[in-house]
Amino acid sequence: MPTATPADGRGQWAAHHPHLDTSPMELVGMLKHATGLLGRAVEPLYAGAPLTAPEVDMLIPLRFAADPFTARSLAERLGLSRAGVSKTLAKLESRGFIARTPNPADRRAALVTITESGAQAIDTLFPRQLAAEVELLAGLGEDREWVLKALGRLLEVMETHLARGGGS
Repeated sequence: MPTATPADGRGQWAAHHPHLDTSPMELVGMLKHATGLLGRAVEPLYAGAPLTAPEVDMLIPLRFAADPFTARSLAERLGLSRAGVSKTLAKLESRGFIARTPNPADRRAALVTITESGAQAIDTLFPRQLAAEVELLAGLGEDREWVLKALGRLLEVMETHLARGGGS
């Protein structure tokens, strides 16, 4: 039995609900599929590792940061919810990978820094993740710049929309 494509799904929804704007389905479906493939490519690296892939993503900006981050600034930089970032930071702090200290400029927000344990874990895991990503994306060849430009434009449109208060 052949696998359904995002276009098939779009057509089915449009047939059953002709009033719906199904135009995002193909693009969003492809983005989710690409994210899933990326996850599958790096997943084996984290079997038995002290950190998960999302935790590594959280620590990467902290690794060489000149100044501490707040949970809010990390969430904005990573495009994640503040609640999700706070939850991940709590787990990282409980395991000694980050430290949170009071923010003298805002008592409601802590300053987040990476610990020596966190830096060592990142220095071990992140190069392995990068190698897997290099291998996964090697087939892009000359199309790499075009893909980067298109994805940059997509992010620009999405960030502008959300900055204007768009979304649900």
